[in-house]
Amino acid sequence: MAAVRVSGTATNDDQRANLKIETLRGKTPTEIHSSLMEVCGVETVDRTTTSSLAQRFREGRLSIENDPKSGRHLTSTDDQSVERVLQILEEDRRMTCEETAHCAGISRATAYRILTESLHKRRIADRWVPHDLSEEQKCRRVETAQQLLHGYGEEGNEFLQKVVAIDETWIRDFEPELKSQSSKWRGKGSPRPKKFKRAQSNVKQMIFAYDCKGVIMTDWVPSGTTVTAASYCQFLLKMRRKMHANRPDLLENGVLILHDNARPHIGKDVRELFDRYNWEVLTHPPYSPDMSPPDFDLFPKLKTNMRGVRFSTLEDLRVVAIPETRTAAISTLCRFQVHKPLETNYTALAA
Repeated sequence: MAAVRVSGTATNDDQRANLKIETLRGKTPTEIHSSLMEVCGVETVDRTTTSSLAQRFREGRLSIENDPKSGRHLTSTDDQSVERVLQILEEDRRMTCEETAHCAGISRATAYRILTESLHKRRIADRWVPHDLSEEQKCRRVETAQQLLHGYGEEGNEFLQKVVAIDETWIRDFEPELKSQSSKWRGKGSPRPKKFKRAQSNVKQMIFAYDCKGVIMTDWVPSGTTVTAASYCQFLLKMRRKMHANRPDLLENGVLILHDNARPHIGKDVRELFDRYNWEVLTHPPYSPDMSPPDFDLFPKLKTNMRGVRFSTLEDLRVVAIPETRTAAISTLCRFQVHKPLETNYTALAA
């Protein structure tokens, strides 16, 4: 029999034995509890327990001991259990908390406590990436980040003021709202709002260039066509004329072109044009939109206010898109906010 707790001069079993005898003599739970209080004082079993046991003894219960308890040991978070959970995780890190508890022979609450408090684990989902970069491509990302950080360290803001970012994006007649934009405050028990997928029919490709002072030039690609090396060269010629008129100091100090490795950007005619103008092209590693200011900063801001709006014609889309482009560029570039996350990304890659 399990060890019992002593209460004054009477154990718990003594009280239960007395309670059983007095119940069989016909006394009420109140009378029994009062008599126990005279002997045991504050260590007397509580009134609820007295009534419950009296009821069981009247129904024919014979034993005065507690019923065997089903459940797990209170020491389930001991070193052995922690080691077992760690071993399960090493075999399969996708195991759920319920599966881990089942394999380890412990409760779900204990498994969760071991995972979060003893092992300091947290469950996170995989981050989606568009490409599985090879080791060589990863090394190129690091080298590029180190080169750009070196340029910024040598020249400071003068280095950033020479950078001209060029990129293209698709502007659609309808951009669906982001999940955060379409969320609503609803009452408890209210059904979840529904959002239907809409077809995106008419699209327009927009190409633009900007520096730390704002947008230098924007242009639209004719409908039904895409950017080619020839059209990109024409854009660069127009951009140079714009820079002569609005950014003469930029041409004097030297231009650093920052664009991705799309096929039109690396054509022979484009490279010869850069050589003729003495424009330097900054290295951009493949499959790295997070290292391009337009992709990770400007484009999302450009399309924020256009999401959820249906444009009836491409001309209406064009009228709205140009001011939005300039607003987005001014809000980020004029205060160098675009370069701060860029510098952070480069520093993290180079570390």
